[in-house]
Amino acid sequence: MTLPAQNLLAEEASPYLQQHSGNPVHWRPWSPAALAEAKALERPILLSVGYAACHWCHVMAHESFENDDVAAVMNRLFVNIKVDREERPDIDQIYMAALSSMGEQGGWPLTMFLTPDGKPFWGGTYFPREARYGRPGFVQVLEAVDKAWREKRQGVGQSADGLTAHVEARLASIHRKAVLDRDTLTKLANGIDGMIDRDLGGLRGAPKFPNAPFMQSLWLSWLRDGTASHRDAVLLSLEKMLAGGIYDHIGGGLSRYSTDAEWLVPHFEKMLYDNAQLVRLCNWAYAATDNELFRLRIEETVTWLLREMRVESGAFAASLDADSQGEEGLFYTWTRDEIEAALGDKSSLFFKHFTLSSPHGWEGKPIIHRTETQQPQNVAHREQLVPLKEKLLAAREQRIRPGRDGKALTDWNGLMIAALAEAGRSLGRADLIEAAEAAFAAIAGAGRDNRLPHSMLGAKKLFPALSSDYAAMANAAVSLFEATGRSSYADRASQFLEQLDLWHQDSDKTGYYLTASDSTDVPIRIRGDVDEAIPSATGQIIEAMVRLSSLSGDLDLWEKAWTVAEHAAGRAEHQPYGQAGIVNACALALEPLKLVIVDDLANPQLVPVANRNPDPRRVDIVVPVGAATNLPALPGGVLPPTDKPGAWLCTGQVCLPVVTSAEELERLLHRQ
Repeated sequence: MTLPAQNLLAEEASPYLQQHSGNPVHWRPWSPAALAEAKALERPILLSVGYAACHWCHVMAHESFENDDVAAVMNRLFVNIKVDREERPDIDQIYMAALSSMGEQGGWPLTMFLTPDGKPFWGGTYFPREARYGRPGFVQVLEAVDKAWREKRQGVGQSADGLTAHVEARLASIHRKAVLDRDTLTKLANGIDGMIDRDLGGLRGAPKFPNAPFMQSLWLSWLRDGTASHRDAVLLSLEKMLAGGIYDHIGGGLSRYSTDAEWLVPHFEKMLYDNAQLVRLCNWAYAATDNELFRLRIEETVTWLLREMRVESGAFAASLDADSQGEEGLFYTWTRDEIEAALGDKSSLFFKHFTLSSPHGWEGKPIIHRTETQQPQNVAHREQLVPLKEKLLAAREQRIRPGRDGKALTDWNGLMIAALAEAGRSLGRADLIEAAEAAFAAIAGAGRDNRLPHSMLGAKKLFPALSSDYAAMANAAVSLFEATGRSSYADRASQFLEQLDLWHQDSDKTGYYLTASDSTDVPIRIRGDVDEAIPSATGQIIEAMVRLSSLSGDLDLWEKAWTVAEHAAGRAEHQPYGQAGIVNACALALEPLKLVIVDDLANPQLVPVANRNPDPRRVDIVVPVGAATNLPALPGGVLPPTDKPGAWLCTGQVCLPVVTSAEELERLLHRQ
């Protein structure tokens, strides 16, 4: 079977793939048909994986994929397949693991060469069209791979078999289960703490990523064990990144990472998942410190989200590009003259509170950031600065905008829905909870035969979902239950976990695969154990099961969560730093917290205390005074009396004595 000798990406539901639909390369989307074509032609596959907001993906596209001569070589020698890593993280993880197993540094664009049956045998990341940066030219690479395929096919096949077996052992293997142990989180958090840059925050060195799974390990360690240095590492990291150029001081929102150790020069793409996790971390930090900086950054980031990232359905887009007019960061950077032209005689006030910097090696316009002394002044003088930032934002809106990848990814939306619901509770912002509900309705309502899509772009939907989609949406549903008290959200969480069992559970019922059982186009069904910029699918699954079992009191679900956690912990023993999401989730499984509050909802005294003390380990259930039905059971099946206000905090199956005043509850939650 062969496909038409032309580019086949125009009808795809991915903006990234559509960006390449005008290339002279005969791109195919990843599909059984494309794999069958490679087998029929006995040609190797050139697999190119990237995403819409990836700067170096754009560079390689302009240099090579838009070039007729390079495309002619690609079309003559290979079956060329283009993959959006956000649509197909399963494919991306398999071949990124293969590249890592070859001893190569990973990244995007990912360029891999596969046998016709999809087994990797060689690869790299970005290749320049002409040899430079110490890298061979791309046409040289293509011709060398073709020569090896023609002249050394048996050796290539053996190499591919060995590499595939190695990847399978790493990503899909079965290890003995481990006993869940409190020390596992302690050891991981201590190890992370030892890597923290005590002056600049984040991990030492460059580039610097927000690394939310590591930040959560440190935060959980502080909450549980009172290790103040772990809390301080998170707070320092947040303060430094929120002062740096990685944060958009005019429009709000965080870029993906900083190219330097000072958080100054970012890669300017903005990802939905980074900002979801930023909102959540800042919410915890604000509760712990009362530092207004964290509240303001939540509000700015959410304002950006609702202004620039909401799609027509009410869900949220995946990302904003780094580039506009062919230049990275052009939309976000300013000269002093541009700022003075926009602000007039108010520009001196702006420069009192913000700094423009052009560090060595940065070729664009200066980057706005704040110094250590300017950051607290900004909080104190916020009201003066708001109109200045509004003027600059209005001026910036006249520029050519970076592209937006408007597809709504189910798992990333789940992360943002949970973050908005939690922040809405903490900050008393009903509008944030309403935005979370609208996004949830858009994603949950897009299903087919009770199954979620992984991605949506307008009317186009990509089925089937991944295990991370069901887990993230189950966690989002639990957060919305806490925020609204509506039992329908708990029901939806249960339904999502049922679909997870139907399509993703392994034969031993001890864990889950990332891809569904009826996905026919993956060479390996991987577990989804490894963190990327977000916690792994497995970590999110354990968290969802633990939270829903705490909420519902379902002991069968609790046993299932424990079993999955034990087996995941056994696999994570071998690489805990790459699987911090599993370690964090297992810590939740060991000591889940449940807070049942009976309160007068017309004049609540206890609920506001719980709302302003968020804790990722805890599920909150609110019952109106006088309620007689649908009461949550305390451990042991005991129903809470509802004749007067009271709060019961339970760890696992053990509850502390009831507290009846806001002051007592405040002390209790702070101590926990």
